Amino acid sequence: MYSYDYDYPEEESQDQSHKTLAIFYSLAFVFSLCSNVLVLIIIYLFERLTTVINLLLLNLVLSSLLFISSLPLTVAYVLLSHWPFGELMCKLMGSLYYLGFFSSVLFLALLTFDRHLAVVYSISAARLRTRAYAGVSCAAVWVVSALACIKPMLVHKLIKRSVEKRILCQEDTSTDMPVLWALGLFTQLLLFFLFPLLLIVFCYTRIACTVLSSQIGTKFKTVRLIFVIVLLFFICWTPFNIATLMHELASSPEERRHWASACTVTQTLAHIYFCISPIFYTFVGTKFQNYFCMLLVKRFPVLKGHISVSQSRVNVSTKSTPN
Repeated sequence: MYSYDYDYPEEESQDQSHKTLAIFYSLAFVFSLCSNVLVLIIIYLFERLTTVINLLLLNLVLSSLLFISSLPLTVAYVLLSHWPFGELMCKLMGSLYYLGFFSSVLFLALLTFDRHLAVVYSISAARLRTRAYAGVSCAAVWVVSALACIKPMLVHKLIKRSVEKRILCQEDTSTDMPVLWALGLFTQLLLFFLFPLLLIVFCYTRIACTVLSSQIGTKFKTVRLIFVIVLLFFICWTPFNIATLMHELASSPEERRHWASACTVTQTLAHIYFCISPIFYTFVGTKFQNYFCMLLVKRFPVLKGHISVSQSRVNVSTKSTPN
């Protein structure tokens, strides 16, 4: 989160860029917090934590909330261009950020794999998809993500810039731990990028083939949605990993500054996907749409004449449209 500190050619350009980043992080925090809390409310009010999908969704929401927990301090850090919260908070916020980041990626892959089992092997997988299976899978994701955070926790330090008289919270690239750096880089690229990307593409390809060969009436809409989810994951997550790799392989200070700038931009793009991912995995389904409408009608009775809710489907109507 705090790994890329680069110099802008002009102070005015730097200030404007920092303000833009602060606005984006603030909006991302508010939107993600509201959407994830809404998912939690719907699961609590209308669902039971007895199904695999709900347990996985709950953990995805928790990892997303963990991921955005560092954003308020990040906003202050970006605006001040200085870290005033001490080294302990620097290490803690960096670790929480990466823990939420890494676990979100793995939970997305796990949810995709579970959907693959439920659709492609709907009958034979019923015995496997139990609460014990979900519990063990979620525990494994948290353990792997926590182990991957050891490197960020060790290398996140306060770096004093005597010339500018400011303190930065970022990864110390001068530390004499080349093995740790290489392990951290390849862990991110292999375990948290290539593995989930290939798994998601494979699983959704199998799901799309199964849906197209079935008699489902909305199969083309389903396949289109699958394509959008995979495409967004690829667009939002790939540039950041490429920029990170190029930044680590850069041989000159000029190249490192160039790729550090690219890392900041692409990291911001990656934030978009992981902030909205719980929405994709909940409200794309009719059931959660129905729950949301029920919640709206209960909270705002005046909408009852415009939103009709049933247990099987949701029909939204207005005075100007027949449906």
